[in-house]
Parts: sequence; C-alpha cells; structure tokens
Amino acid sequence: MKIGKISETALKRAVLNQIGHRRKEVLIGPAVGEDCSAVVVGNGDAFILSTDPITGTVNDIGKLAVHVTANDIASSGAEIIGIMLTILLPKDAEELELQALMKDIEAECKKLNLEILGGHTEVTKAVNQPVVTVTSVGKIKQHEVIKTGGAIPGQEIVMTKWAGLEGTAIIAESKEDELQTKYNPSFIDGAKRMIDYISVVPEAKIAKEFGVTSMHDVTEGGIFGALWEIGSASKVGLEVELKKITLKQETVEICEFYDLNPYKLISSGCLLIVTDRANQLVELLNEVGIEAAVIGHITKGNKRIIKNGDERRYLEPPKGDELYKVI
Repeated sequence: MKIGKISETALKRAVLNQIGHRRKEVLIGPAVGEDCSAVVVGNGDAFILSTDPITGTVNDIGKLAVHVTANDIASSGAEIIGIMLTILLPKDAEELELQALMKDIEAECKKLNLEILGGHTEVTKAVNQPVVTVTSVGKIKQHEVIKTGGAIPGQEIVMTKWAGLEGTAIIAESKEDELQTKYNPSFIDGAKRMIDYISVVPEAKIAKEFGVTSMHDVTEGGIFGALWEIGSASKVGLEVELKKITLKQETVEICEFYDLNPYKLISSGCLLIVTDRANQLVELLNEVGIEAAVIGHITKGNKRIIKNGDERRYLEPPKGDELYKVI
C-alpha cells in the first residue's frame, strides 16, 4: 500500500467491514468521514473520543499532536477535557529531546485548558523518527453532538482560513534550504508561521453556538478529501466553486515549486461547516477575526462536483496526501 491514509475502498474492505457494533452506549462508531466516536455515559451526557498519530514530520510535532485531535473533538461540538499520549522514540533519541517534546505538548495543552491524562513512552527499533499518537477526550450533551454526516441538501458549505494551511507550514519548516534557492527569508518565515493558525477550536465553538448540522476539520487529503468525506458520511452530493476556496499566496507558491495540488494538501486549521445560514455565520466569524467564506452547497444524490467557471469536474475519494510527495 502507498504511504499515507489508506483509500476509502481499502478502509471499508479491510477495516470497517471487520468491525461489529454490540454496545448500546456507542452513539457514533467508526465510519468514513467521522473522526470522532461518541459514547453515552448517562444523564444525557456523552464522551467524545478521537485518536491520531503525527508521522509526516518531526518539526512542531508536539504542537501538531495536540491540535490535530483537539480539532476533531471541537468539530463534534464538544469541549475537550484532556489527552492520552503514546510516544515512540528511535534508539538514538536523547532524554533532552523527550523533555523538550513534553514541554511543547504541555504548552499547547495549557493554551487549550486541557490536561495530559497519561499515556506510554518507549524507545523502539520499530521507528526511525519520533512518533506521537494522541487520544483526546471531550464531553458534550448527547443531543448536541455534531456529526460529519449531518449535512442536508439545500444547506451551504462554509470554510474557515485557508486550504493547505498545515502542509504549507510543514514544507516550509522541513524544506527551508531548498526553498531559499527561490524565495527570501521573510516569505519562508510567513509560510512557517501559518502553523500558528492550526487550531479550529475558536470557530468550532462559534459554529456550535450559532447552530450548524455538520462540521469536519480538513486534514490528510486536503479540502477535496474533506469535501468528499462530508458527502460520503452524509450520503449527499455537493457543488463547490473552486475560485471561492481560499488560499494563501505562500501555499500557491510552494505548491508550484514542488508541483503539488494545494486542494489535496493536508490542511489542519481549516474547518468545513454546513449550515442553513452561511452568510450570517461568515459575518460572525469575520467579526472576531476568523477568515471564512461560503464555497458551495449540499445537493441531493451523490454527485460531488467542483466548478471552475464553465468547467465541472467530479470529486474522487481521497488518496495519498500531496505532502508525502515532498516529505
């Protein structure tokens, strides 16, 4: 198999088809496009859980590890409580490196007011670079849970910030020497600073209070992959205007440099929201300094279409992320 997230076909065939549902407490289980599970704990409350590894980079790994799963929890409408960590280190790792990693993780947890609940740390010959896996836990009232699969025909799609956000920052940090052959230091630094926008917790909180039916943070597979997953999870179609998908110039330039598709580049920090009152939500987000745009709408059926002027193309299930062509 290719490096990166496995295809939807393989996921269904090799993973999802092997899993049975036998506990009535499980409100949301494993499914295409659903990044969180929900478990009912009584009195109308539910715990929301999400897990993710950071494998595509060693730069900012602590920051990414915390925010990637925190974003999943926030996208369900829940408040994140804490995280469990599994840290696998190569045999040449130093204790000071581990200490620095934990300081970074703790600093991000402090920003989000969550706790490190426990975990496991080991040195193993099974990895050649640090691998951090985080499992996040959140809480919410059962009736308030927001699924990726909650999109309804006729609703509109809002995106926040910029496609390719995370991938741009990772490439700028990891490939700085190569990029310096064409771009000046201030440009590269601007691209690296895009990592500061990695959290979607603020906009997810606003969207939940505003009233939305579906949220999905854009991760591996980029915005095209996330749009497909909303359609697949909700069993609906969609139409999106390519020119309305927002991009930073740093992303455009770096993707041209490496011949990458920015719409298929990992994009943590970008959130897709489905709502009946898209323009009002955009105005509300803009008022607090969060860039947002209406990019399309949900349709009946299963046709997922990207429009670029008179040209129409059909989305395909996400494959390997563009990041792995470079990193």
